[in-house]
Amino acid sequence: MKATFIMAGKIVLTLCLAVLFVLGLSCKRTRDITDVILGDKKSPFFLNVQEYPENDKTLPIGIFDSGTGGLAVLNQIIELDQFDNLSRSFHEAGDGRPDFDRESFIYLADLANMPYGGYAIESNIELLVEHIIKNVQFLMGNRYYRTADSPQYQEDKLPVKAIVIASNTATAYGMEAIQNFLKRAEIDLPLIGVIDAGAKGALDYFAANQDGSIAVLATAGTVKSEAYIRAIESWKKKLGHKGEIMIFQQAGVGIAEAIDERSDFIDRKASAPREGYRGPTETRSDELRIDLSLWDRYGFDMEGNSMLFENGPKNPENIQINSVENYIAFHLVYLMEKIRKTEGAKPLRVVILGCTHYPFFREAFQNHLNRLRNHQEDGQYIYRALMAEEIKIVDPAIIVARKLYDLLTSRELYNDVGNGLENSEFYVSVPNLLNENIRLGPDGAFTHAYKYGRRAGDIQKYVKCVPFSRKTVPGYILDRLSIQIPTVFELIVRFNRENPKTTFLLEDERI
Repeated sequence: MKATFIMAGKIVLTLCLAVLFVLGLSCKRTRDITDVILGDKKSPFFLNVQEYPENDKTLPIGIFDSGTGGLAVLNQIIELDQFDNLSRSFHEAGDGRPDFDRESFIYLADLANMPYGGYAIESNIELLVEHIIKNVQFLMGNRYYRTADSPQYQEDKLPVKAIVIASNTATAYGMEAIQNFLKRAEIDLPLIGVIDAGAKGALDYFAANQDGSIAVLATAGTVKSEAYIRAIESWKKKLGHKGEIMIFQQAGVGIAEAIDERSDFIDRKASAPREGYRGPTETRSDELRIDLSLWDRYGFDMEGNSMLFENGPKNPENIQINSVENYIAFHLVYLMEKIRKTEGAKPLRVVILGCTHYPFFREAFQNHLNRLRNHQEDGQYIYRALMAEEIKIVDPAIIVARKLYDLLTSRELYNDVGNGLENSEFYVSVPNLLNENIRLGPDGAFTHAYKYGRRAGDIQKYVKCVPFSRKTVPGYILDRLSIQIPTVFELIVRFNRENPKTTFLLEDERI
């Protein structure tokens, strides 16, 4: 009997130790990313902040976004000419010389983890914030990888002297976290987000006592955060605006994803409805339901494979949107229906493009707004009374560019002696193929469940930051960039052509 009790005791003790071991592992794995970056010298995320080169005006400016949309922000920055480069004073007509022509930039597109708006939808903001802090660590650090399967990192990347958050969602959920990170690191690094700039830009189009509505078109995450609503109300108080301004938000689910060619929202090769599609359709019961009674109002482009459906155009079923322009058309109709059904709604005067991807298709937004203002049914204008004759479109990037110039000059960080834009570098996050825990879909990207189901605090190297190339960014995106923002595209080409970091990745005569 005694032996039995002893054996039972050993079993209980063993089980207790096992539980404690598992709990210990769990506690060990669940860590704050800031603690790791600042304190774990063995971690690939460690940053030696004690030796960080602060107040060095020769360093590049860091910019990050969830994808390629932030390149539109960079484009506005490098083309800005609204200051006198000698006196540094504001001069809207410029002096014929780009204001940032001697600055260099380091750009990161977190393509592997985008779209950021999905983290709010999946109630996993903690993981999004962790991604954002990792992006900051990359910009401030000196490490990158040549390829997704490179076992060893390179260490010849420069740190940055300022950071622009070229993502509305990252600004909404990560601005305060970045500020706290920099405070803990005791590094006084200039930091700019896009939301405050967009809110101020929208109110600039209102007279002091003017009524009207502002529409915020953004990702679902940005909309859910209500960051634009708070920013607009804050600026309204600062400016002493006395008019009645109504704010309408529209989550443009699928627009940014289609612009960055995410396969669960757009597939240029598809000619019929497909599995895995996550965009609007007629069978949904949420804000992504295509209302067949509004079919004519959408004004969908039916050419080619821009819309996918079954049973023909007169009685379509299993409808799937398959072009950026049609995503824009869908969401603008949803927005106008929201305004139309709001009692006492004021005329729409300003639209904020609250996602950095959207300015690439500014003309499409403007064309569809004009079309809706002129849309008639039975001889009656449906939306005209709710739309100003000229609706202003606000691209926050322009205000960000001005703010960056002011900030650098006031902090004596403006570089007037550098070699300029030719030294700019461009990186993109890709799945870390050496991490056995990652889960990839047929397209080589993270599966939806894995992307949004990971937990914050389980610190792993999910991704690697590697140079832009046709191996890391789809060729059709690069081709689009070459047309829409040729100045930035040429900088990407130069980075690939002349930089030893990337030379071996060339696949054609350009990039």
